[in-house]
Amino acid sequence: MVEGESEEWRRLDRRTVLVAAVAAAGVAAGGALPAFLGLVGVLAWWVALLVVAAGALLLVLGGGALAQVRWHRTRYRVGGERVELHARLFVVERRRSLPRERIRSVDLTAHPLLRILGLVKVRIGTGEKTAGGESTLELDAVSRAEGERLRRELLRRAAGPDATARHDGELAALDPSWIRYAPLTFVAPLLGGAAVGAVMQVSEWFGVQREVIDRVGEVFRTTPLVWVVLTLVTATLLAGVVGALALWVEMWWNYRLEREPGGTLRVRRGLLTARSLSVEERRLRGVELVEPLGVRLCGAARVDAIATGLVKGKDDKHDSHKSLLPAVPRARADEVAARVLREPVPPTSARLTPHPRAARARRLRWALTTAALPVAVLAGLGAALGVPALLYTAAACAPVLAVTAVLLALDAYRNLGHGLAGGYLVTRAGTVRRSTVALQRGGVIGWTVKQSYFQRRAGLLTLTATTAAGDGAYHVYDADGSEGLHCAATAVPGLLEPFLEPAD
Repeated sequence: MVEGESEEWRRLDRRTVLVAAVAAAGVAAGGALPAFLGLVGVLAWWVALLVVAAGALLLVLGGGALAQVRWHRTRYRVGGERVELHARLFVVERRRSLPRERIRSVDLTAHPLLRILGLVKVRIGTGEKTAGGESTLELDAVSRAEGERLRRELLRRAAGPDATARHDGELAALDPSWIRYAPLTFVAPLLGGAAVGAVMQVSEWFGVQREVIDRVGEVFRTTPLVWVVLTLVTATLLAGVVGALALWVEMWWNYRLEREPGGTLRVRRGLLTARSLSVEERRLRGVELVEPLGVRLCGAARVDAIATGLVKGKDDKHDSHKSLLPAVPRARADEVAARVLREPVPPTSARLTPHPRAARARRLRWALTTAALPVAVLAGLGAALGVPALLYTAAACAPVLAVTAVLLALDAYRNLGHGLAGGYLVTRAGTVRRSTVALQRGGVIGWTVKQSYFQRRAGLLTLTATTAAGDGAYHVYDADGSEGLHCAATAVPGLLEPFLEPAD
């Protein structure tokens, strides 16, 4: 057994009982006011108050009691070959066991209450697909010191002979000026819409939704409809911008990307909920530069890891366990990508082979057809129903949609490209979300060649490089037929040749 390992069974931290009780109290507090307002209409106010208080107390005591039973009947241990977790809640028993040699990630997270109490949740993953999803083992929760000990012990690897020349240490750290890119994503308008929905929901709880709507109507009674729409849209976008800034601060504050001895990339970030995410370098197969349209127009990009065995976040819909760097200036993103890959020159900035003009024609046809569909529907409904307003709307939308479609199609064509940069296959595509992928040629395990009837007539084809990492497949869209096949054959010699050479 390796020194420092332990065979004895351990318990979770007992303060998890307090965490559960406080969480139950929060739920009770959140539901107390709507419940009280609902009961006060049929009961005396003091009776409604007693009922709500009794329900809240029962919820808190019940949550604490369940957590106490869970704590008492949960054990884990780290052995020489396996990590095991045994948990039993009444008649339900759960046993998890992970082979140590298959462990690929040990991530630590702590929401504000856990941070106050000095606790962390540990998520141990192998990255393998099982019938129940990702093969993971979670310890919720242990002390911060125990979490760090588990992370170091389970990710420890023997150092190679060149360990002194591995350039361990900080690769990137937070620059507060990066926050300017937060409102440029599609999250901002979504958050704005969510804010409007929240206002309407809260007003309904208090029974004043009609008053709120009437009040807004009075404010804009003498205002032209166009200005009403512009004002409401602007207010919604401003609320979304504020929400996007707050979300960025919560996710990326205290950010630090570093390479630890033994070959592990570690991302630490988070203002209220602290996160520590680890990626083994030996599982890394490349990087992806992601540029949403708004971010790209400002010359920025974020960096995602392409790796096997990444555990996907499930507790936070906005959390991404593969992001190594938030949106930053493109030159900085290329620099960090090169440092992550240990390359002197970033492969993501390599000069790429442009695609034939036939690819541009295909995108123009797709875009114009897509733009024509809603115009045709409006015009058809207007003619069938005899509603001139629909015809006028169709006529007004037609040139706007056509121009937008053409611009996006031309941009999509300009963004197409592929090539080889040292040991990497580089491919780029997209317009609303442009993506530049640098995939290790040794990580390509197969090729899929697709050619539709129209592609065949135009001399184009789509190549898909399959890999065990990241999304599992990365595409080279509408490449020249002969040039694309040559690039694929050169990228991974011996993999595609049997299908290109005629049989004897």
